[in-house]
Amino acid sequence: MLDAFDNMAIDEAVLMGADSGCSPPTLRFYGWAPAAVSLGYFQNYEKEVNAEACLALGIDIVRRPTGGKAVLHENEITYSVVASRDNPLFPDTILGTYKVISSCLAGALASMGVKALIAEDTPPQSRSDGLQSFCFSDPSRFELLASGRKICGSAQVRVKNAFLQHGSLLLGFDPHKTARALFRNPAPNAEEALARSVTSMADFQDSASGINIKEALIESFRKELGIELFEEKLSPEEEVNRANLLRGKYLTKSWNVTGHLNQPS
Repeated sequence: MLDAFDNMAIDEAVLMGADSGCSPPTLRFYGWAPAAVSLGYFQNYEKEVNAEACLALGIDIVRRPTGGKAVLHENEITYSVVASRDNPLFPDTILGTYKVISSCLAGALASMGVKALIAEDTPPQSRSDGLQSFCFSDPSRFELLASGRKICGSAQVRVKNAFLQHGSLLLGFDPHKTARALFRNPAPNAEEALARSVTSMADFQDSASGINIKEALIESFRKELGIELFEEKLSPEEEVNRANLLRGKYLTKSWNVTGHLNQPS
C-alpha cells in the first residue's frame, strides 16, 4: 500500500507515458495507507470535504487528476487502467471505455458469487440528503450495482493520446466515518442514506479479501479482453515522472486545495 499522494502520482506518471507512446497498456491494483479522501478534479475543497474531521481522523486529502465526486479510500481495492486512445480493446469514448471496464469488474465479482449489474440509464437525481458531493451517492452510467446499491465507483480523464480510468471496489463500508470525513454539515439522515445507497463485498461474503479479489480481477480482465498480463515495475521514465509529480503537484497545497499549481516566478 502507498499513501494517497504517491498513488495519484503513479497513476498520472503512467498516463504521461502512455500519452507519449513510451508506456504499454497498464492495469494496476492498489490500496491506501493511511486512509484518504480523494476529490474529483473539479470539486470545491472548501465545500465538499470536511478537512478538520479528516485531520482529526488521520485521513489524507488528495485531488485526483480525474473528474467525479469525493471518495473515502480505506477498506477497498482500487484499480487503474491506462491505455492509448487508439487501443482496439477500448472504444475512444468515455462511456464506451466505462462499459468495457465495468464488464471486466462485473465478471470478477460474478466469479466470487456477487451478481453485479451495469447501470444503463441513470438520469440526474435531486437529493435532499446532502450526499451530492459523494461518489457513491448515485451510480453513473455503466457503473456497477449489487442488490440495487453501488459497489464500485470510477472516474476517468482523457488526454491527447491516452486515457486513465481508476475506481474503488469496496471491501467494506463505514457510513459513520464516511459522513464525518466528507460532510461539514451532514443531514440528520445522512448515514441512513449512505447505507441505502452503498454496498460492499462484506455484505455478500464473510471473509472477502483484497488478495482474493485482485486474483479474480486479473483473471476477469484476461478473459474479457483476451489478453495476457505481465507484472512489471515502473519504467525509469515513469519513475522520474512519478517523483516530479509527487513533489511538484500532489504534495502541494495549491493543487490539493485549489486544483491549480503555483507557477515558478
